[in-house]
Amino acid sequence: MSKRIVLIEDNKAVRENLTEILELSHFEVMGADNGKTGVELITRELPDLIICDIMMPELDGYGVLNQLSKNPKTSAIPFIFLTAKAERADFRKGMEMGADDYITKPFDDIELLNAIETRLKKKEQLKTEFSLNSDGVNEFLKVAKKNGNNALISDKREIVQLRKKQLIYTTNQQPANLFFVNKGKVKTFKINELGKELITDIYKEGEFLGYIPLMEDSLYQDSAEVLQDVELMVIPKSDFLAVLGSDSLVAQSFIKMLSRDVTEKEEKLMALAYNSLRKRIATGLLQVYDKFKKNPTDSPRLEISREDLAQIVGTATESLIRTLSDFKSEKLIDIKEGKVFITNESGLKNMVN
Repeated sequence: MSKRIVLIEDNKAVRENLTEILELSHFEVMGADNGKTGVELITRELPDLIICDIMMPELDGYGVLNQLSKNPKTSAIPFIFLTAKAERADFRKGMEMGADDYITKPFDDIELLNAIETRLKKKEQLKTEFSLNSDGVNEFLKVAKKNGNNALISDKREIVQLRKKQLIYTTNQQPANLFFVNKGKVKTFKINELGKELITDIYKEGEFLGYIPLMEDSLYQDSAEVLQDVELMVIPKSDFLAVLGSDSLVAQSFIKMLSRDVTEKEEKLMALAYNSLRKRIATGLLQVYDKFKKNPTDSPRLEISREDLAQIVGTATESLIRTLSDFKSEKLIDIKEGKVFITNESGLKNMVN
């Protein structure tokens, strides 16, 4: 299938000439004679690539790029500026706004076609689904290094082994690294004014932690401790920020890998705060269960202490134990050697819903 290009150019002769060149190279071309209609066309058609002049009526090229960058559906489409303005300041402004390339008129046909092929190839590489393990993360970072405008600093990343109860970072500490859980599990927690611990989340294999403070340039708002013996990949802050600063396509691909849904997490915390004790404990069990099972048919034992589970739910350990006993009587769970097994996942889900 031919790749689809939107060409925004107010000069009719230039637009027709470029369309002919691109169609002879087997691209499907959709033209627009000003920035306003160009944005409407791109939003409707979602092409594979955009070529846009800068000096245009209605809406100039910078305005086009600005509007498209605010729309998640269009922000990662490769964008090439095409203009007669060759001043360095204009080049810098376009690239800082997120353009992928900048070609000045007059230009060679081969130069334009090479730029298009390069951007389309990069887009295909970054559409790859990278496996969420240390090899997959390293492979993504190699692709990002090759395709981004900024070079990553480190070619090799440190792998550390930590034992249960060891701290990874603490509240109000300045973050220096992004952490990827290759094996094991990590809990994050806060201590309230009464000295009581509340677990804010559990991270399992294939998940990142500690990236929000890096993105916000702020201190850690909670602490992270090893829940099960863990193997962590340590990605330096400089590498992380270099990936995010490469360009919009690289950044979006990496953010997808981070995969932690902040809105979903907040909803879970709200549910734990306002639901009945039974619902809160059922929600907590399902949340932990999801972290421990490796496939949909698993019924693993939850390797977590009653104290930690009580901290996730936000209740006293004694209240948790009584409710777990009720759940066992109702055949929702089983308890063997102090470990909890979910025996009726749908029953717990029905209680929560």
